[in-house]
Amino acid sequence: MNNFDFQCSTKMIFGKDTELRVGEELRKHGATRVLFVYGGSSIKKSGLYDRVIKSMTDAGLVYDELPGVVPNPRVSLVRKGIEICREKNVDFLLAAGGGSTIDTCKSISFGVYYNGDVWDLISGKAMPGDQRIPVADILTLPAAGSEESDSCVVSDETISVKAGFGSPLMRPVFSIMNPELTYTLPAFQTACGCMDMMSHAMERYFSRTENVEMTDRVTEAILVTVIHNLPIVLEKPDDYAARAEIMMCGTWAQNDMTGCGREQDWFNHVLEHQISGYYDIAHGAGLAISTPAWMEYLCEKPECLPKLTQYAVRVWNVEMNFENLKETAMEGVRRLRRLLRDAGLPQSLHEVGIGNEKFEEMADHMTCDGTVTCGNFYKMTKQDILELLNRME
Repeated sequence: MNNFDFQCSTKMIFGKDTELRVGEELRKHGATRVLFVYGGSSIKKSGLYDRVIKSMTDAGLVYDELPGVVPNPRVSLVRKGIEICREKNVDFLLAAGGGSTIDTCKSISFGVYYNGDVWDLISGKAMPGDQRIPVADILTLPAAGSEESDSCVVSDETISVKAGFGSPLMRPVFSIMNPELTYTLPAFQTACGCMDMMSHAMERYFSRTENVEMTDRVTEAILVTVIHNLPIVLEKPDDYAARAEIMMCGTWAQNDMTGCGREQDWFNHVLEHQISGYYDIAHGAGLAISTPAWMEYLCEKPECLPKLTQYAVRVWNVEMNFENLKETAMEGVRRLRRLLRDAGLPQSLHEVGIGNEKFEEMADHMTCDGTVTCGNFYKMTKQDILELLNRME
């Protein structure tokens, strides 16, 4: 196990009707003027919008609104939010939604104090400072884990680039998590969210760091819990117990608790950001295509088999075949593919209308024109990435 620092200061407010406390919590944390950020009409149809507005009004808070967040959130809306915050002297940001809404708020939070274009921060051209507007959230889509994470991802649609940045100050001050708010999610969004949280767990799990038994076991528990509960909520969307388990898994998979003391991989997220940056597909759908294909590719690498077989045995209850480790590992991949297929997620780029015309460009971006590798569990060269993309087609 490697040395590590870990601090997660987000207050988790979990359970039924907890969104009614949002005004009280904002006031408790010093808010006076709030920018309320959300997506489209869904929070109005569900009644969440009215409950949040009433709670803030009852708490004596002044608020402004920024609707219009979309999946793969846009830097153009971030810029608009920065302008509002500066003009209105906003001192707190409140996101109602999933990772896209929270990440929009996180980018606004630091962009307000940056003397330049916020894309400099998002793209890594400049580093975030130590000033930001505090962020809180009401989670309605468990997936990205942004409700407790120290990072965010935003797209610039004008150049087809998806990028992100992080800071220890980026974790939300508090996160309101009511599983009931996820009952009306479409099945596809629910499945995409579960794939995203599973990927967050696996990006940390597939590591060459030795003696990380405790975090391995916690990660396996997260994966097993999602695998068990995803079919339940797809069959019965208002199953509170199953929704609650999934919501907790999404948070714990990404607050970096399971990343403590270990080298992490993140190849599949880098690859998927290329795919959705160009083609604007759902993040979880892209991960559902890339992750099993990546695993299959690594089943051909003997140095990767010990961890891949451990995953198959512990997560999927595959019987260990000591005479054929590759077959053990491949059975784990087959069971993952079956879960994702049954959940309605795509299995190939062709299924989402993506061809091979950008493969070379993607591989160049990921490897700085072939000069570096990508990922840590197995260091993928440009040629590896091109071969993998062709298998995904």
